[in-house]
Amino acid sequence: MTALDLNSNLEGTGRQIDEIGGFNLEIKPDRTREDITHNRPGEQLRKKILGLPESPGVYMYLDRHGKVIYVGKAKRLKRRVSSYFNRKHDSVRTNLLVRNIVDMRFIVVATEEDALHLENAMIKQYQPHYNVLLKDDKSYPWIVVTKELYPRVFMTRSREFEGKYYGPYSNVQSAKVVLDLIRETYPLRSCRHALDEKSIARGKYRLCLDYHIGKCGGMCRGLMNPEDYAQAIKRVRQILNGETVELERMLRDEMNRLSEDWKFEEAQVLKEKYEIVRKYNAKSIVGETDTPDADIFAYIDNDSRSFVNFMHLHHGAVTQSLNLEYVRRSNGATPEEILSMAISEVMHRFDRKFDQVIVPFEPDVQMEGVTFTVPKRGDKKKALDVATRNAMQYMKDREKELDALHPDRASDKLMQRMKSDFRLEVEPRHIECFDNSNIQGTNPVASCVVFRDGKPAKRDYRHFIIKTVEGANDFASMKEVLHRRYTRMMAEGQSLPQLVVVDGGKGQLSAAVEAFDEMGIRGEVALVGIAKRLEEIYFPGDTLPLYLDKTSPSLRVIQHLRDEAHRFGITHHRLRRSKSQTVSALDSVKGIGEKTAAKLMKEFKSFKRLKEASHDEVAAVVGPAKAKLLIDALDRF
Repeated sequence: MTALDLNSNLEGTGRQIDEIGGFNLEIKPDRTREDITHNRPGEQLRKKILGLPESPGVYMYLDRHGKVIYVGKAKRLKRRVSSYFNRKHDSVRTNLLVRNIVDMRFIVVATEEDALHLENAMIKQYQPHYNVLLKDDKSYPWIVVTKELYPRVFMTRSREFEGKYYGPYSNVQSAKVVLDLIRETYPLRSCRHALDEKSIARGKYRLCLDYHIGKCGGMCRGLMNPEDYAQAIKRVRQILNGETVELERMLRDEMNRLSEDWKFEEAQVLKEKYEIVRKYNAKSIVGETDTPDADIFAYIDNDSRSFVNFMHLHHGAVTQSLNLEYVRRSNGATPEEILSMAISEVMHRFDRKFDQVIVPFEPDVQMEGVTFTVPKRGDKKKALDVATRNAMQYMKDREKELDALHPDRASDKLMQRMKSDFRLEVEPRHIECFDNSNIQGTNPVASCVVFRDGKPAKRDYRHFIIKTVEGANDFASMKEVLHRRYTRMMAEGQSLPQLVVVDGGKGQLSAAVEAFDEMGIRGEVALVGIAKRLEEIYFPGDTLPLYLDKTSPSLRVIQHLRDEAHRFGITHHRLRRSKSQTVSALDSVKGIGEKTAAKLMKEFKSFKRLKEASHDEVAAVVGPAKAKLLIDALDRF
C-alpha cells in the first residue's frame, strides 16, 4: 500500500511520494544506547534525515515493530524532522517518542495546506499512540428538505433521503428551534405518504389532525396546489440558509402593502408570521447582519482534552455548528496545531473552502487565499465569544457524561486538583479537619471529621472532651486534640491522613505546627488552616494566605470539611451543656446524689423527658421514695 491510498482527495497535487512499507513488521534498530540517551538517530535513520527535502510534507515515525507511532506535518520536512533529534525536549512524552523511533517514512506535497489535510487523514487511519486523536463517536442532526412533489422538512442524523441537507447543528435543541420556527410559520406536511398526482386524484389519503388544527394545508387531498407549496418551501429554504433577516424584511413590506390595500385579514396572517420570525431573529442572530458569510473557530482545553467549536454565520445567523473533541495523548501538542487539525476536519467534512476565518489565535498552518482574523473587540469578538461559550458548554457536557460512565473519574480529577492547589506531594485521599467549641470556657470540646476521596466518612468522625486546658484557650485545646488523635493512630499502626485542616487562621495553625513538631510528623502530613472571614488558606511558614477561586472544587471540599467539623462540634457541645445543666438542677434536690442523677439521665436522656415522666416510670429507676421526692421538686422548676 502506498501513501497515496491514504487520502484520495489529494490526488493530482504533484507531490513526490516515498513508498511506505514494512508496517507491523519487526524492524531491526540501528540506534545504540548512546544514540537513544542523547536523542540521536541511528546511522540509517540519519541518512534518511539528511536526504529529506526542504519542502512541505508529512512524516511518520515507526517503532521497532513497524507500527506508526506518530504522524506530523511540516512546512520544511528536513528542518522539522531534524529538530526531534538534536536536543533534549521539555516534554517527557516527546522524549519518550524519540526514544522509540526506529524508522521513518515521508510524503512530499505541494503546499502546507495539503500537508495538513493528509496528516489529518493519516492520523485517522493509523491512530498513532503519540498523536492527538479526534474523539468523534456521535452523529450530528441535520435538517433535510426532501425532493418530492410536496417536499417534507424534518430532522435526521443519517443522509439516506434524497434532497437538500442543512446543518449540521451542534445539538438537537438547536435543530428543534429552527423546525419550530418553520412549522409555526408555514403549513407544511409532516406525514410520510408518497404523494403524487395520481394518489391525490384517487383520494387515497384522509385528512389528518394537523390539517384540522391549521398545521397542514391538506396537500394529500389537493387542497393546496404545488405552486403555492413551492413558495412556502422557498421561504423555508431562506430560514435554513440563515436569511431570516431578509425574510423578516420581506414579510414586513408585504404586510404593509396589504394594509395599504385594505386587505386586513391577509395582512394579519402575515403579521403573525412576521412576529414569529422577528422573535426568532432577536434570539438567534449572533453576528453582523450586513456580513454575508463568516466562519468562526473557538478553542478551549482542560488537562487532557481540547474542544473546538465551529460556527458558520450567514447574515449573522448560525447555519452550521460543529463541536470537535481531541484527546491529547502527547504533552507536546500545541493549541495552534490542534486548531489547524480542526480546520482541516471541517473542510473535509463539509467540503468547504474558507475565505475569512475568525479564530482566537493564529493556527499552525498557512492556507492559500485564507485570511485568519484574531478580533480584540467589536462584533467579530462578540461572535467569537458566542462560539467560545458553545465550546465551554460542550466541554462541561462531555465531562458530565464521562463522570457518569466512570464514577471514580470525578474523584480522581478532584484529588489531582487538590494536590496541585495545596502544593502536596501526594493526592489527599484521606483528609481530617478539627474545630474547637466552648462558651466562655465551659464544656470545651473538639471535633474531628474525616473525608475520603473528597466525601464524608461519617463512621470515622470523632469527638474530644478537652481535659488538660483550663478556660477558653483554643490554641492549647488544638494542640491537645492533635496530640491525642495522632499519637493514638501511630500507636495502633493506623495510616495518617495526607492532609489536616484546622478551622482558624494563623494562631490555630501555629499551635498545630507545634503539635506536629513534637510528634515528629511535620513534613509527613500536610497541614493548612482556613480563616472564616475571607476563606483564606494559610500554609505553615507563609505570611501571605492563598485565595482559591470561589468556584474551585478544592475550596468547596475545604468549606464542606470546615462546616461539617463546626456542625459536628456544636451538636456535641450543646448535648454536653444540656446534660451538665440538667445534672446541676438535680443536684439541688435533697436526697438525689450524683450517681442517682446520672442514672436518671441515662434512662430519660433529657431534663424535659424526666419532667414529663410519670411517678411509676421514675420509681422504676430510683425507687418509690426517691421518685416522690424528685417529682415534688421538679414541680418547682
